[in-house]
Amino acid sequence: MVDIEDAIVARLESHGETFEILIDPKVVNQLREGKEVNLFDNMVIDEIFKNAHKGTKASEEKIKEVFGTTEVIEVAKQIILKGEVQLTAQQRKEMLEAKRKRIVAEIARNALNPQTGGPHTPARIETAMEEAKVHIDPFKPVEMQVKDVLDKLRPIIPIRFDKIKMAVKLTADDYGKCYDEVVHFGKILKDEWLKDGSWIGVVEMPAGMRDEFFDRINHKTHGNAEFKQVK
Repeated sequence: MVDIEDAIVARLESHGETFEILIDPKVVNQLREGKEVNLFDNMVIDEIFKNAHKGTKASEEKIKEVFGTTEVIEVAKQIILKGEVQLTAQQRKEMLEAKRKRIVAEIARNALNPQTGGPHTPARIETAMEEAKVHIDPFKPVEMQVKDVLDKLRPIIPIRFDKIKMAVKLTADDYGKCYDEVVHFGKILKDEWLKDGSWIGVVEMPAGMRDEFFDRINHKTHGNAEFKQVK
């Protein structure tokens, strides 16, 4: 179980009663993003409180009335998903920074500059977010925040989410070294072996991954790969 010094209070008020648990804040984030988590291992104690700081337990009758069960883990899950969470200033700062980085990475991975056809760097995206005074919610899932962030960025920088199709030509020797990398970056739409023994594949990938794709494949092939963006 988590140490009390690292825990926060998650609280739900219902039917005139207050129900609280002591939980690791990272787990709150994961659960609200739909991930499977082990709540038991991340609670300070497997108890439902009326007042966690005073150690006052909630009555089983009230727990049953509000949640339909007295099973601690199920009740804790409902409190986290429906209730409020109290973060310390430091915890909030750390979670905001982690969520901001994930949002920036998601945008950088999928977005391009429609004026140049090239991706935006994470640094450029972060600068634009600061200029646009983007608000980040430490608990709201990344995918639910990205659209709102993009809407705020568009007056600042030309940006849109898009996919591109990239043809890559590899020698027979490089094919074995690079195939897994190619698949990692996107979906192979078609491929063929040429008479000279080389391989050509057309890969659909998020636009923002184009430059990283070039770098990774060129590194593997020592610059022997050929690329062409296709429509």
